[in-house]
Amino acid sequence: MPMDGLTIGFAARELNAALAGGRIDKITQPERDTIILLIRAGSENKRLLLCASPNNARCHLTASSFPNPLEPPMFCMLLRKQLLGGRVQSVTQIGGDRIVHIDVDVVDELGDHVLRRLVLEIMGRHSNLILVDGQDKILEAARHVNMEMSRVRQIQPGLTYLPPPPQDKLQPQGITAETLYAKLAAQGEAPLHKALASSVSGLSNPTAKELAFRVAHCDLPEAAARLADLLARLPEMAAPRVLLDDMGDAQDVFAFPYLSQAPDMQREYDTLSNALERYFGARDAQDRINQKSASMVRLLKSHIERCEKKLALQEEELASAARMEEYRLMGEILNANLWQLRKGMQQAELPNFYDENGGSIVIPLDIQLTPTQNAQRYFKKYQKARSARETAAQQKEKTLQELNYLETMLLDVGKCVGESELEEIRQELVRTGYMKRNTNRRQQRALPTSKPYRYESSDGIMIEVGKNAAQNDRLTTGARPNEWWLHAKDMPGSHVIVHHEGDLPDQTLKEAAILAAWYSKGQRSSSVPIDYTLRRHVKKPGGAAPGMVIYTNQKTLFMTVTEADVRKIRLLEE
Repeated sequence: MPMDGLTIGFAARELNAALAGGRIDKITQPERDTIILLIRAGSENKRLLLCASPNNARCHLTASSFPNPLEPPMFCMLLRKQLLGGRVQSVTQIGGDRIVHIDVDVVDELGDHVLRRLVLEIMGRHSNLILVDGQDKILEAARHVNMEMSRVRQIQPGLTYLPPPPQDKLQPQGITAETLYAKLAAQGEAPLHKALASSVSGLSNPTAKELAFRVAHCDLPEAAARLADLLARLPEMAAPRVLLDDMGDAQDVFAFPYLSQAPDMQREYDTLSNALERYFGARDAQDRINQKSASMVRLLKSHIERCEKKLALQEEELASAARMEEYRLMGEILNANLWQLRKGMQQAELPNFYDENGGSIVIPLDIQLTPTQNAQRYFKKYQKARSARETAAQQKEKTLQELNYLETMLLDVGKCVGESELEEIRQELVRTGYMKRNTNRRQQRALPTSKPYRYESSDGIMIEVGKNAAQNDRLTTGARPNEWWLHAKDMPGSHVIVHHEGDLPDQTLKEAAILAAWYSKGQRSSSVPIDYTLRRHVKKPGGAAPGMVIYTNQKTLFMTVTEADVRKIRLLEE
């Protein structure tokens, strides 16, 4: 867990040095659990991010921008009323725990200087942001906690703020070898890292393992002495690192170098804020996209399931209508042999003049009908079956089109990396009647136009990949006539544009085909057919849905790709 008490201590010291004395000029609330404070400190504008997300709670300076609601939430408006213009007195960690206090000196309506304290509690799903006054009275909180939710500790405006119950652990700062040894010895035969995590406040399991690794060959008294000295020196050891995996993705963040991890997999950052932003940025954004798209995914899957059931029924109707020619044949044979039939017969065995071998056919008859009526009955069944086949065929075609549309939308949701892309999909589903328009301005955001993925091929040629139907339209219609266009054949997928005119280098074509296969329904399939042609051969039919095109003069490649193949292509913009 990156934001353990030890890491928070480093973060609080860094933020205090950067922000103490700074003036709060602006406050925004991009998410229910996230606050951004714009602070003027040291002749610079600095943006402090305070996040109480259950999975990604953190505090650090940020250079990122976040879309805000068209109308600020109530918590944001109260923070503006209470904190704007105030001076940051200090940013402190409380007792080595995962609690940060931002104390702000504010001038109230009477001109008096008063204290306002913003408390960030980083406690997993119980994380919270709480504003209290100088007498520890709660003014407001991002999450209210009532008696039904917790009998131990309530968070409600007007109540006195009580910190989380203290743990029976030693504080990292001021710890002595003797007290640490006593605590560790009391843990019995437990592994050293587990004994450490149980004895010292704010140590996550990975941090405790790192500290234990540094004293691995010492007996317990010596280990306790060395650990006490190490904990005392830790504030001076600040050298932020991000641990990367083999694919270059951030796996963990360290406030100081970890000797237990491979040095070449640790990337150094000049500040812990930059390291935390590198670790949390994409992770938090994707988590929020997943949360916000969950209802959309459920809706699309529900409609896809409905279409699949409808399609099965229509195919069944088509199968039953396949006997219509048999009905017509029986009617014609009966008409030709009325002279040898009589009312009351259960069946008739008659020559089949359609059989080249001169065979006969047994035709079931209704004993209540005359021979002529029996023949007419078969002609009526023929007409009904023919009409049913035509109707079912038309309905099946509409169902297939709807199914393809829904699968395309579902695929597009999976490619979203930002709210702009998700909002474009939502607007498209509103347009087609699958979703209702959202009229709540506090949930609406002023979002920029989304951008496609931008890659650079090994030959230095730009390749753009649409993330949704709206982007596909903009990308394809905006490309030059002699640039190259790629798409997975006969399946939902992204439009891929290679910004190059003339003969396409083989390696660039291969890389563009890899992207077209990866960003399609056939992502993890083998031998995905990828069509490619010049942009001038791609046309959009009048009235067609976004992203729907027809094309000619194409050639086809067959691609089997992996995520590693995609990562080898240089990503310029996500």
